[in-house]
Parts: sequence; C-alpha cells; structure tokens
Amino acid sequence: MIYAKIMHHIERQIEAGTLKPGSKLPSIRSLSETFGCSNNTVIKAYSELEKKHLIYTVPKSGFYIVENMYPRNADAAINPVVDFLSAGPDKSIMPFRDYQHCINQAIEIYKEDMFTYSDKQGLYSLRSELARHLQDLQVFTVPERICIVSGSQQALHLFVSLPFPNGKHDICVEQPTHRSLIESIKLQGTKTFGVGITHEGIDLNHLESLFKRNTIKFFYTVSRFHNPTGFSYSNAQKRKIVELAQKYDVYIIEDDYMGDLDTNLKQDPMFAYDPSGRVIYTKSFSKVMLPGLRLGLAVVPDSMKDQFLRTKFASDLHTPVLTQGALEIYLKSGMYAAHILRMREIYSRKAELLQEAYRAHLPAEVTYSGSMSGFYSTISLPGRLKAKNLVDHLRKQQVLVDDVRGMFLPEFERDTMIRLSVSQVDEALIHTGIRLIASEITKLQLNKWDVKFV
Repeated sequence: MIYAKIMHHIERQIEAGTLKPGSKLPSIRSLSETFGCSNNTVIKAYSELEKKHLIYTVPKSGFYIVENMYPRNADAAINPVVDFLSAGPDKSIMPFRDYQHCINQAIEIYKEDMFTYSDKQGLYSLRSELARHLQDLQVFTVPERICIVSGSQQALHLFVSLPFPNGKHDICVEQPTHRSLIESIKLQGTKTFGVGITHEGIDLNHLESLFKRNTIKFFYTVSRFHNPTGFSYSNAQKRKIVELAQKYDVYIIEDDYMGDLDTNLKQDPMFAYDPSGRVIYTKSFSKVMLPGLRLGLAVVPDSMKDQFLRTKFASDLHTPVLTQGALEIYLKSGMYAAHILRMREIYSRKAELLQEAYRAHLPAEVTYSGSMSGFYSTISLPGRLKAKNLVDHLRKQQVLVDDVRGMFLPEFERDTMIRLSVSQVDEALIHTGIRLIASEITKLQLNKWDVKFV
C-alpha cells in the first residue's frame, strides 16, 4: 500500500538523521505529488506515524518530527547520576503524546465548552467514567459523590480545615507521612496525633487508644504503597481499622494514589468495608501518568459534599476543564488501561531488583522496607549514623537519596532514615546505586571522615 511506503520512507529518513527532531515534514500536497497518490493517502500515512509518536501536528502549520524530550549527554553516560530522590513516573513511559491526542480530541468534541467556567464538582461525563473505572478497584459509588480536584493534595488540604459530621476537631496521621500533608497541617495549625508505621504496619492498640481518648475527626492513611515506606496494609488490617473508626465515630481519609499499580487484584481498599461515607476515598492520576496534570478525585459523603464544594469553589472555582475532558477520553479509549498494565510490569520489576540489591549489598545491621511499589522504600541507618551526613556524602558519589526528617510531626522526628524511589532509575543502575549506599554506610560506621554524631 502506498501509505505504508510513505511511512517507511519517512521512518528511514528519521533513523538516518536526514529528518532532524523538531524539523517540519513536507506538506501533504507535495508528498502526494512525489508518490503520485491522493492527499488522503498522505494524511493516512501521517496519521499512522502520529499514532507511533514519531511525528506530531501543529494546527494550521503542518507536521513535525517528535523531539527527544530527555536527551542523554555524553557526560551522563560516562558518569551517570543514580537518582533515588525523584519520585515521579519514569520519564520514558510518561504518556504525554497519547494525552496530547486526547487534549486535541477533547477540543474537537467539546469545542468552546473546554474553555468556559464549569461545574465546580467536575464534568459529569468524566465523573460517570470515573465511577466505572473505580469499580475495578472495588470502589463502588455514583458520579454524584465524586468530586474532581486539582490533585488529591487539594482535597486533603481542604479536609484538614473542614468541619466533620462527628463534630470533632483533631486529626490522626501515620508517621512518617508525605511532606505536603505535613505542610498543610503546619499551615493550618491543626492539632494532630501521630501513629508510627513500621514494616509490619501500625500498632492497632495504639490507634484504638488515640481514637478513644481524643476528639479525632479523621484518620489519614495511605492504604497501599505508603509514602515513604512503601508499606501496604493487608485486607485484615484494613478491615480492623475501619471497625475501630466505626466504633469510635472517626472518619477515614483513604489515599489510594497508586492503587492502580497494585498487581495483587485481591486487595481491597478500606472504602470497600464501609462505602456509606465513613471512609472518604481519594485518588490521584499524577504518580501513574503525568505529575503536572494535577488531576484527582475524592468520593465525598453526601453529608459533607455541599460544604466541600463551597470550600473548593473558594480556592479555585473549578479544576481545569481541558484536562478533565482529555482524561475522560483517555479512560474511554482504553489508553489508560494499557498504560497501567505497562506501568505495573515496569515498576514491579524495578521493585524486585531493589529488594535483590538490598539483600546482596546492605550491611546486616541495616534494616529496610520490603516495598514492592516501585516507588517508595526506606532504609533505617544503624547506630548513630545521621541521614543528612549520608545524603551529603552520597551526593558526591552521584547518588541522590532523600532524608525523610521533614516527613515527621515534630514529636516523632527521626534523622536516621532515608527514602529511595526507583521509579526514575535505570534498571541497570539499581545494584550500582545500592552498592554505593552500602559502601558509604560502612565508611561512616568506620568513622573514616570527621563526622559529627549528635
């Protein structure tokens, strides 16, 4: 077929470097004359190349060769940085071209509606699609209870300040937890109780005591792939936490921001054990798709929905409509499901490599979390070693890790733990990075540098 010949011709020119990244392709008319075919044949060839993400279109301008968004320079190849610090999606599989197509399609379908003020709760068509999507995660709800938010962090920030139907005022959070929630708590001055989380989970007796003795309006939990430890609760643990919340009239905010990546399809969210409204389910699309997308959802009980939406309206009027429309198309098309399957495979493999590297290289006295998320894992340092010292020394070795001290409430603060994410680390560098971490820990233990232990 002629359109296939056109595709092959252009692909060969790209491979040979004749067509440079960012360069403009010949017009449809000129190519039709060159190959002696109709304009429609050239359009089909360009369309197929666009689907392969080799070219893209600029309306009223033409077609262009896709540029390498993340070029590797020679220095990086010789002396690569092992980046365990960055925790966004693997840049090589971020679906920005697919999403670009969905944005273009959303504009074609909805036209000016994409650029006008909209429902503060979010596009109803998107909420309907999300209700269907959530069923695969064992979250059964209706579009009327789903609120679209600008990333799940917006919902969490609002819930910290909102009054709850139980009339209580304080909150309870796992320790450690992610920095954005800690900052929200600090900024709003909310009285907060912490419950420590280990590699086995939380002390349920301690949690019950906190629920019983304090006026806690909600308990915030990341039920699977916890940040920073990577821990996931078992179904039995989740059911018990819900039972405690029911007994002591405490709400649960369940942050399931990476639930789509769970390869264990028998795992249920806490929401499944009490869908009445006791458990408020939140989810983000940032970690599994595009961090800058800032799209998430909250399944809000009817008793809180009006007040939640009033508060959200006061903060941003509504979440951007264009990205909502594009997400709806991305979900309906099956692109999201295909993307998630690929993500699960890649991150599971990276998580296995990380655990293998831990076992092979870390000193026996070092403890680490057995996370299989592919995103987060922690290493607890032995003796009086301080995370900051280790972070500084590793940076000189081109290994980047995170000091988790800022993820604790003041009374829980620890300075002997680092967080690692392998989401953006090349598989070939995982063992190398852990080997260097192990080496630096050993050197610090032997006091080879003038290290001050406090």
